[in-house]
Amino acid sequence: MKLLSPAISKLARMRFWRIANWKNHPVASQRHVLQHLITAAQYTEFGKKYNFTRLFTVREFKAKVPIHDYDDLKPYINRMMEGEENVLWNEPVNWFAKSSGTTSDKSKYIPISNESLQNNHYKANKDVLTNYYNNFPGSDLLTGKGLVVGGSHQISKVSDDIQYGDLSAVLMQNSPFWGQWLRTPELSIALLDEWENKIEKLAQTTSNENVTSLAGVPTWTLILLKRILEIKNKKTIAEVWPNLELYINGGVSFVPYREQFEKIIGKPINYLEVYNASEGFFAAQERPEDEGMTLYTEHGVFYEFMPVEEYGKVDPKTIGLKEVQLNKNYALVISTTGGLWRYLIGDTIQFTSLNPYQIKVSGRLKHYINAFGEEVIVDNTDHAIAAACAKTNSVVNDYTAAPVYFSEGENGCHEWLIEFDVPPRDIQEFAIELDNALKNVNSDYEAKRYRNIALTLPKVHDLPHGVFSAWLQSKGKIGGQHKVPRLSNDRKIVEEIIAIRELV
Repeated sequence: MKLLSPAISKLARMRFWRIANWKNHPVASQRHVLQHLITAAQYTEFGKKYNFTRLFTVREFKAKVPIHDYDDLKPYINRMMEGEENVLWNEPVNWFAKSSGTTSDKSKYIPISNESLQNNHYKANKDVLTNYYNNFPGSDLLTGKGLVVGGSHQISKVSDDIQYGDLSAVLMQNSPFWGQWLRTPELSIALLDEWENKIEKLAQTTSNENVTSLAGVPTWTLILLKRILEIKNKKTIAEVWPNLELYINGGVSFVPYREQFEKIIGKPINYLEVYNASEGFFAAQERPEDEGMTLYTEHGVFYEFMPVEEYGKVDPKTIGLKEVQLNKNYALVISTTGGLWRYLIGDTIQFTSLNPYQIKVSGRLKHYINAFGEEVIVDNTDHAIAAACAKTNSVVNDYTAAPVYFSEGENGCHEWLIEFDVPPRDIQEFAIELDNALKNVNSDYEAKRYRNIALTLPKVHDLPHGVFSAWLQSKGKIGGQHKVPRLSNDRKIVEEIIAIRELV
């Protein structure tokens, strides 16, 4: 396989002009995407309902088609899962990505058409590889195996033809032969349902492979890496996989985890962030030093951007790429080749660059704290956690936070539940540094903290290891892409986790 890398590098450079074309003409690319979507779906039930045959402009599309959330599209999706065709999309849809929906116990089932597999997910993955080889032409990435710490695969009970699973499982199940060849472990292990058993088998089978790349949610990837070190009796992953050169992360911010990865890997490697959700592959970092991820504008997804202050209005306004501004929070609205139409995905993003268009995920519409007008989002807390860790020589494994409301004689505050990998010497010192860091990144929080008038110093609790996993397990969300919500604007999740803490 050593001879494969130079050949792939050459192919990647040849393909790069295609990426340059849509990067240089993103608005035109988006118009073409929308035109294709409307034309393809014009004779579906949804297309007939909204008269797609008479929609010729973006303005007409937005005027005729309302913004949808999952509950709006759920009746259509349920029919598709029963095998009905031409409902939301014009080709049979046999696969659905099961999304946990972290604000609810109920699962969501996102339709994955063959076109969305080929022209979104797989095409985007090829472009990530192309950009990587363009930036690192001497890479030996494909001389070894790629390890994806993915989810589980289940067969739908509705029909023998309709299947669903975590997105990573759907992608692995449908990947071409060369994708199977370059991946480890074998598919039967990669798609195991039971997560604890899966981690053990992943560790046992991959620890003797030549792994050159990793991909997965940071929390579960760290658990796997620690188990591999135990099995091999080594101090660093570099001793186990000396040719490891790339970690691709997504799903949560990598900021709180970077120090842990650098320590456990034990040598410099490249880190790239991707925005690959169940609903589509939207963006990816081109270079490790980039602040944001390049928005993929020619991959079967039409984007609209809703200023967050529009959220909740009867007729919320959205804007296109020409009108977006730097460092402003937008809720992402998408239309896709899977049959999602003006779908409010629930994520909020900010643009870090307008040439090219690059974004970062700033949080979730329902994952924030604004009990006192402080408007704290996940992007704020991730950076504050990283700053507090640096000041106190500690390492955070996971966290969640919620408000403590005003009570008689006491002002409000934020309560933090944190699992530390390396705890601080003084938890109160950590709380102070966390508070200072939040003031630095959020002026509204700083104003509410002034003289403790509205908010007092955060309450920080050092949780025993395993509490968050126990809470996830109680929700049937252990493993894969499931994660503890970072922020809540009420105390429901925090109270549940505190109750579990007493049992662990």
